[in-house]
Amino acid sequence: MKKFRKVLDGLTTSSPGGTMGSPSSGSAAGTPTAAPTPKEIDIQETLVSENFQMCKTVRHGFPYQPTALAFDPVQKILAIGSRTGGVRILGRPGVDCYCQHESGSAVLQLQFLINEGALVTACADDTLHLWNLRQRRPAVLHSLKFNRERITFCHLPFQSKWLYVGTERGNTHIVNIESFILSGYVIMWNKAIELSTKTHPGPVVHLSDCPKDEGKLLIGFESGMIVQWDLRGKKADFRICYDEAIHSAGWHHEGKQFMCSHSDGSLSMWNLRNTLKPFQVTFPHGKIQKDGRKESCKPILKVEYKTSRSSEPFVIFSGGLSYDKAGRRPTLTIMHGKAITVLEMDYPIVEFMALCETPYNNEVQEPYAVVVLLEKDLIVVDLTQSNYPVCENPYPMDIHESPVTCTAYFADCPPNLIPILYSIGAKHKKTGYSQKEWPIAGGLWTLGCNTYPEIILTGHADGSIKFWDASAITLQMLYKLKTSKAFEKPKPVEGRAADLMEEDPFAVQMVSWCPQSRILCVVGISAHIILYRFSKYDANTQITSLEVRLQCESEDVISPSDNENNPCFSESGSHSPQTHHPASPGSKTPEGNKDTIPCLKVKERMVRVPPGYQAELVIQLLWVDGEPPQQITSLDINSAYGLLAFGNCNGLAVVDYLQKTILLCMSTLDLYGGADPYQRLTRSPRRNRQSTSGLTELSDNQQSIDMERSKSPTSVKGPGRKLSLPTDLKTDLDHVNGHCTSPTSQPSAGKPRVPMVPEGPRLTRRGPGRPPFRKAQSAACMEISLPVSHTEVGYASRRAMLQQFHGVTMYSHDEHHSTPPYSWTDKESRENSFSRSRSSSVSSIDRDTKEAITTLQFGESYGRKNDALPNPCLWVGTSLGVALVIPMSIPTDHEERMEVPVTMGPSGTVLMLKGSVLRFGFLDCMGSLIQSPYEVWRDLNGPEDPDRVRKRKLVHFSPSSSQDSCGEGHLAVVCSERQAKVILMPSQSVLFVHNITESSFVLRADVVSVSNSVCLACFCANGHIMTLSLPSLRPLMDVNYLPLTDMRIARTFCFTNGGQALYLSSPTEIQRITYSQEMCDNLQEMLGELFTPIETPEAQNRGFLKGFFGGNSHNFDREELFGEASAGKASRSLAQHIPGQAGMEGMKVAASGVVGDLARARIALDERGQRLGELEDRTALMMTSADVFSKHAHELMLKCKDKKWYQF
Repeated sequence: MKKFRKVLDGLTTSSPGGTMGSPSSGSAAGTPTAAPTPKEIDIQETLVSENFQMCKTVRHGFPYQPTALAFDPVQKILAIGSRTGGVRILGRPGVDCYCQHESGSAVLQLQFLINEGALVTACADDTLHLWNLRQRRPAVLHSLKFNRERITFCHLPFQSKWLYVGTERGNTHIVNIESFILSGYVIMWNKAIELSTKTHPGPVVHLSDCPKDEGKLLIGFESGMIVQWDLRGKKADFRICYDEAIHSAGWHHEGKQFMCSHSDGSLSMWNLRNTLKPFQVTFPHGKIQKDGRKESCKPILKVEYKTSRSSEPFVIFSGGLSYDKAGRRPTLTIMHGKAITVLEMDYPIVEFMALCETPYNNEVQEPYAVVVLLEKDLIVVDLTQSNYPVCENPYPMDIHESPVTCTAYFADCPPNLIPILYSIGAKHKKTGYSQKEWPIAGGLWTLGCNTYPEIILTGHADGSIKFWDASAITLQMLYKLKTSKAFEKPKPVEGRAADLMEEDPFAVQMVSWCPQSRILCVVGISAHIILYRFSKYDANTQITSLEVRLQCESEDVISPSDNENNPCFSESGSHSPQTHHPASPGSKTPEGNKDTIPCLKVKERMVRVPPGYQAELVIQLLWVDGEPPQQITSLDINSAYGLLAFGNCNGLAVVDYLQKTILLCMSTLDLYGGADPYQRLTRSPRRNRQSTSGLTELSDNQQSIDMERSKSPTSVKGPGRKLSLPTDLKTDLDHVNGHCTSPTSQPSAGKPRVPMVPEGPRLTRRGPGRPPFRKAQSAACMEISLPVSHTEVGYASRRAMLQQFHGVTMYSHDEHHSTPPYSWTDKESRENSFSRSRSSSVSSIDRDTKEAITTLQFGESYGRKNDALPNPCLWVGTSLGVALVIPMSIPTDHEERMEVPVTMGPSGTVLMLKGSVLRFGFLDCMGSLIQSPYEVWRDLNGPEDPDRVRKRKLVHFSPSSSQDSCGEGHLAVVCSERQAKVILMPSQSVLFVHNITESSFVLRADVVSVSNSVCLACFCANGHIMTLSLPSLRPLMDVNYLPLTDMRIARTFCFTNGGQALYLSSPTEIQRITYSQEMCDNLQEMLGELFTPIETPEAQNRGFLKGFFGGNSHNFDREELFGEASAGKASRSLAQHIPGQAGMEGMKVAASGVVGDLARARIALDERGQRLGELEDRTALMMTSADVFSKHAHELMLKCKDKKWYQF
């Protein structure tokens, strides 16, 4: 807790923030001003380091790259293993747990200890792990590392503590689950096969105990050999040598016959009475050809043989289709009697499992569903209905339906918003699902006490936006919006035009959403913006289209003698909307270039729109002289003002969406007026320099805007003919203090000039076959650039690059002008991570002055130092670390607002920081967060009601509304990639400065509320997550959370209020985290219980005759057979026991209640057993020593027995 008193205005000149070689605050000219009268600020900070703690909360989505599947039929919970060592455990909605192996090795197989609250995982590093599920955060109790053999298959019989482990060498080992110690009982491969067999049988691919007799173990080898091993007699009952390789096997519940699947697409049935040959061999999908031969079929990778009381058995298998049917999708086949049903899947099948009523393998199985794990989906097929419908999945596993390109996280939303979105989204849900409830319904979950409405927005590559209910650490789909419906379908093109077409032209780049007014603004990759309003009623509407020319071109460039201050953009006075639609984007001018047309064509006709979000306005940037527009890098919308602002690396545009007019459209340099802090001078350009560029380059020509204005008209040869360089130039990603540089902007002294193109059609800057949108989006959407190596590796498709690198700022500064075009690779992005060099020297800025708009923020503020009252303002942040304030004059009357134009213009206020500006925030003089004003939502399409409010109802949060004791003014928090500043407005005095990082840079920053206070949260490129107090900017937390960051995390990471954040941990999963100590303390209550006490179902009474003639399986004592007393100890070099590191931590977490008592008792028993084992070893050693001593004594007695006394 700290108080800050008597902060004098005008101390900025001696502030540590003024060490940038330019004015750090102050007037338009950047000179220090005299300090006004002292102003006392009394802010009591309540946040301390103890309020912060970093931990993961929950992971949503489909497990990325799944490899294994398991189901507990009593607890009814499902486990999915992944290639990266993750395990997802799912139960009823709300019961969702993620575990991660420390080794990161792929999970090969999963085995539940049925109704025991434990799970065994077998990983690719040949390690077995025992997970304790009797606590909300599962932990590893034991691990067993095999040193000399590779694990290939595991089997754990029901109600057994002995795990069978098959290996690549063909051996079968047995592990005690309780102690996780290897038994001395081993089934060696050379004992299992015939002595006359000359070849190795291959790895073990199947293990199962006979339902009729648990003392019989069926072992399947890859080569096609099947052995039934008598565990008591330690010998083989029978051996089967089949010609085809075996993939899996399944028993009939009576234990008299079993079925095998083979690599030739066949199923073989075997009877234990006659194992010389199968009594039935079928090719389910192999037809007889004309020549009498069978069609060659693909392998059947797995088969399950399940019996039913009321009908014939179910035979379920995957694969087995004929090879000649090319293009067929993966299939799951269900054979029920003579009926064969083939279910086609959208993705390859990883694993499937039949869900049965009983856990006992010697009873009628009664399968009721099949869980199918696909590469990118999880489905459950209902077997109780003849058409086998699919059950509706309650989990959010379709996040990746289209690749996620951006995210947004909103906490503490209006409470009535979620029900409305859900009711409208429910009308568009798919139908045809099974009426049967989702069978994976285990665990226990209750709604926590500290819950508030949370909504997550995800933008996707196909142009769709999904709204998710994220309240109480769950995730549920609310509503889906397709932005592509606002445009005409692109016409298919051929030839070179097809290469220039964007593969995902509607991909969402960023979203801006106001939950209070329910206005949504979407930015697309084709340099378009769509504004949506929410309505509960359908309507007939026509979408208004505005076209903005925000690009520098040679015709707009004039010499300084004509007009020094004339911008190179379209005049800001053209307020009328351009609602006409020129030629389609596919059309071309006679010279073969596009000109003054948008990338997409908006629907011109009247369209019927359903309830929900309805498009009202589309803003598109235009092509200029065959060059596509630069992608939009920043966006902000304010419903109270009725304004929308956006910018890119060329400049800024402000649109009045109420009057459908363009208010402002000018270059970034023109926003300074006469207050350019870098004092960039105009220079005569070289005649071989280029004036325009396409999106295919990583940056435009980086001449200064002044430099472009000073070009002579004679630089273009001939009237109407434009000349440019073909620039297939390799680009390096060096970020020079956050501004753009071009491959052609380097001094060319000592280098041969590239000759200009002679007369003829103008050549565009794209290389042959390069799509127009190869350039990644600019700074504000990504705020990051990467240095890359010089390895030339291309992408297979535009979609791959979009998924990996969409939204990344790439400012090029390359001197290698002769290398071919460059492509990015995953390897390079990982190896080079986020390191980059910076330079803030005036010389480099003077040379390269292309300045991008990186962030925008509307709010009530002071545009000038002498302002007495706050006014509507637009704060603009640029890639050169400059913050500009643009005041606006907005009519307050409703009728005037719809008719009188809004006026705005640069004020000359310039604030400087290190690195690109990322975020603005506003505090009052009491340290409270000032929210942006907004308009209360009203349904414009509602029925005519005299009581309905027709006028706009605005909610303002003025900085001076509650500051009578502190005087007028407010605090502006400005955060850049390197630095954070707190500035007192309107005097523009820098009160506090903090250099966040020197070795890295900030990717995401936000002013958030935590524990009834506010702080500045930052996520750096080196993986650190930091929080700073406000307004003093004291470091409160610095955690190295993600040391190996990648592009996906950087693109999707976002903070929100309540101490929460999220990011896309994989292409299919969203990871939510918290940095609040309060939420970490309450997390245990919010998580679901994986294990609930359920009585194990009793085995059916088999009857006297069945028990007498069906085998004596119940008398089989595995402990007596596999225990140390009879089997001895296994070799210590074979496997190494590793105690669980997280076992005790899990015990502390679950220290209360039955779960804690059970877990404590188990660990105590394990420790007691270990001590008893050590005591037994010492006792055995003493007994052995005693026996040796007795033996020697006896031998000595016999030797000396017949000797006389004098013979000694």
